[in-house]
Amino acid sequence: MNNVLTYLNDLLYKDDTIVVATSGGPDSMCLLHLLCDLKKGLSLKIVIAHVNHKLREESEEEALFVESFAKENDLIYEYMEIKEYNNDNLESEARQKRYEFFKKLINKYHALYLMTAHHGDDLIETIMMRLVRGSSIKGYSGFKKQINMGNYKIIRPLISLTKKDIINYMDKNNYKYYIDKSNYSDIYTRNRYRMNLLPFLKSEDKNVHLKFLKFSEELEQVNVFLDKYISNILKDMKEEQGLNITKLLELDEFLIKKIIEHELSLIYINDLFLVSDKNTLAIIELLKNNRSTGYINLPNDYIALKEYNYLKIVNNTKEEVFKYVLDNEVKLNNGIIKVVKESNSTSNFVLRLNSKNIKLPIIIRSRLAGDKIAIKNLNGTKKVKDILIDEKISYQKRKNISIVTDSENNVLWIPGIKKSKFDVKKDENYDIILSYEEDKNEC
Repeated sequence: MNNVLTYLNDLLYKDDTIVVATSGGPDSMCLLHLLCDLKKGLSLKIVIAHVNHKLREESEEEALFVESFAKENDLIYEYMEIKEYNNDNLESEARQKRYEFFKKLINKYHALYLMTAHHGDDLIETIMMRLVRGSSIKGYSGFKKQINMGNYKIIRPLISLTKKDIINYMDKNNYKYYIDKSNYSDIYTRNRYRMNLLPFLKSEDKNVHLKFLKFSEELEQVNVFLDKYISNILKDMKEEQGLNITKLLELDEFLIKKIIEHELSLIYINDLFLVSDKNTLAIIELLKNNRSTGYINLPNDYIALKEYNYLKIVNNTKEEVFKYVLDNEVKLNNGIIKVVKESNSTSNFVLRLNSKNIKLPIIIRSRLAGDKIAIKNLNGTKKVKDILIDEKISYQKRKNISIVTDSENNVLWIPGIKKSKFDVKKDENYDIILSYEEDKNEC
């Protein structure tokens, strides 16, 4: 434990503020006790951040215990409850909410450090799980002792210790802690690694955690080197529309894979465990197929989107569903459609109608599957979906596209894109003029 105290003593300065993620278990309580040993000499300001996941009966008792510890040791106590989960991946959602809470506390107290109690056994489990699942070099390295987040650092001081080291220290000093019984349930993947794989590795070498730490640090050095190399390549490849696919596919297969992993790591900064080799290989397959557009679903509602010669990873926002009856004007997310008295424009941003040729009222709605339009000067109908693809309307923009119909669901207009046969020329009879003003910020 002395090496951890030495590390902390060298790291911290007088009057530093630290946010400590504290569950009440042996690991986080061990970290708190070590920081309390340094608190008086360095005048440290320690903020305990406790998250109640509301998943176990003992949660309330643990929260009271952590709060009492804070009061007894003159520490700041901050508490958050996760009252509901909306994501199928509970672990990922809980982690995201925890770190959002921690970041708020960092900003609130102007803290320089967020400290977590991850230890050497945690690192072994993480690396082995990712090796089995498939990941990237960055993913295989597990987690780092220090991460620079800009205005603060995430620090894991206990990374050189084992769980046994921590328990022995806590018990020797008669320090109280709580044990999460769910850590012994084999329904959780991590627990199976902990209960079955760790004992074997430690029977081979009791200091195996230090070997994994060295492995992690060396992989991280490789990753830093690759990131610098890839960043230079991307200067010539990354454009406003995304990654230039032609230029990307000219590279060696290894570099293609590493560039895609690099782009994924920018999205899943601290959630690399969510993406695997399967995701990377699926994206490469998407790039190489002959289809001009397409996408691959990724975790946490992201997609890898191929549009013609560009690849980008974006949030997969759901299509907006709406339906309005047009009176004088309708404001939409992508612009405004309104009735005007006159216009000289003959572009696709203006539609002229003769009310005798349609069934009023005019409807403005979201796009529906199977929508077809009888295009002006073209025999027959064409699917709206195909028109949007032909016009190279981006996937994101197609999400909020507006369709104008009459009350019998005849598609009259795709504002700004295509007019139907119901459009009347300027020198013909019409009594309705519609104008579309596009929101430039939405494009």
